[in-house]
Amino acid sequence: MNMAKLMKQAQQMQAGLAAKQEQLAMQTVTASAAGGKVEVTATCAGDVLALKIDPSVIDPSDAEFLQQLVLKAVQDAITKGKETAAAEMKKLTGGLGLPGF
Repeated sequence: MNMAKLMKQAQQMQAGLAAKQEQLAMQTVTASAAGGKVEVTATCAGDVLALKIDPSVIDPSDAEFLQQLVLKAVQDAITKGKETAAAEMKKLTGGLGLPGF
């Protein structure tokens, strides 16, 4: 096997992975809870960008319920982002199982 060719392929893959990670950091996913009454938008890198809460779920006497809805929506958005990122990285690496991807 030609070592120079292998190194060049590795460098190309590394550049492709870096570009995809940058793209995923800007790509967004949205998740919701309570039938869409709580909605969270996050990047595939896990940064939460927006939170929408329908006023109908705001009950001052039951803040715990709203907290649970928000937490579920945030967790779902982050999970969706991670799943999207993993699928995109798998496309690039061909399922090689590289650490961190």
